[in-house]
Amino acid sequence: MVSGMGVERIVMDPEVLSGKRVMKGTRIPVYLILELLAAGMSVDDVLREYPELTREDIQAVLEYASRILQHEIVVPLEA
Repeated sequence: MVSGMGVERIVMDPEVLSGKRVMKGTRIPVYLILELLAAGMSVDDVLREYPELTREDIQAVLEYASRILQHEIVVPLEA
């Protein structure tokens, strides 16, 4: 489990979206927030579109993604 400041806002429940990680108290998946930001939406735009989210939720999503990538295992392919 990834832990740290803010990531406790991200939960996984097999009964919600087939166990995908979502923001606590919502059905908003973490991947959706990342996709919106990657597509060019500002944090303010995301918050207007999803008023149940907070700025801290967005920060938690970015922290979560960063921590997941820090633990990524890279296996070099032989040429």
